[in-house]
Amino acid sequence: MKRILPAALFALAAAWPAGAQESRPLRIGWVQAMANAPALIAEEKGYFREEGLNVELKGFGDGPVIQQAVAGGEIDVAYIGAPPVYQWAARGLEAKIIAKVNYGQAALIAKADGSIQSLSDLRGKKLAGVNRGSGMDVLLRGFVLKETAGLNPDADLQLSQMPVGNMNAALDTGVVDAAFSWEPFISQSVLRGTGRVVFDVNGALPGYPWYVVAAPSKTLKERPDDLVKLLRANAKAVAFLREHPEEANRIIAQSFKLEPVKAAEGTIVPPEAIVAEARKRLGWSAEIEPSDRAFIQRLINYSVDLGILNKPLNVDDIIDDSFAAKAAAQR
Repeated sequence: MKRILPAALFALAAAWPAGAQESRPLRIGWVQAMANAPALIAEEKGYFREEGLNVELKGFGDGPVIQQAVAGGEIDVAYIGAPPVYQWAARGLEAKIIAKVNYGQAALIAKADGSIQSLSDLRGKKLAGVNRGSGMDVLLRGFVLKETAGLNPDADLQLSQMPVGNMNAALDTGVVDAAFSWEPFISQSVLRGTGRVVFDVNGALPGYPWYVVAAPSKTLKERPDDLVKLLRANAKAVAFLREHPEEANRIIAQSFKLEPVKAAEGTIVPPEAIVAEARKRLGWSAEIEPSDRAFIQRLINYSVDLGILNKPLNVDDIIDDSFAAKAAAQR
């Protein structure tokens, strides 16, 4: 029996699939926005498992909340906007951006039958935005309002902070005159006929990067192989989103529990059509391009100018391409 038992255990271990052994899950925090779809696609299509990666996905409402979770050691890696990452760095929490997730997502919408036709019409109006200091807030205040519209965000209009999920109702009921929102909320408003896109950021800055994969130094040091596996899964998910749009749209619609919307003329718009509409303002890409670095540097500069960041930073200090290079070499 003493000879048989070790032999049996050895045979069982040899038959067990490579990478299938139980390991501590890689805890992935992600902002639950449609632009971050590669995270849910990688889970739904089994790309994490294909790479031998055990993951635990945790959804969050915005980047600042994920920032708190990272600082508290609750998650190991994040699908998040770039601003929280450089804000971490400015406060002494070392972290790096290791890949891109998407481009585009944001737009300013107003009531379809309202008086706001352009950004200049926002003067004296009420505008809904998300938490101050978040990525979307930096983009709104720094690029949309100050640089493009020539407006002072603190003096020329009234900014109201609220969850993005409440913005359409606030717009419909007249609580606010306009909203700076993201998908799928923009498309839901447009397809219902109650909202109209006044300013599409991706139209003004085609292909601007938004969500990225970022990890704190602890994960970078302790789980480098898992990060490479994660980036291979992320690249597979991005390719799937591009190459199989109809199936991807169904998965996104189901994952976000999108409901059909009724258009102004009475027709019913199915959930998949909401995702298709959203694709007009966003897309997915895993590679960090030179133009992406330049845009993130602009966000850093906006944050300094707005008083959100207390010191200037160089974008090259918060990006580490080595994990992406290893992932690409192994594909």
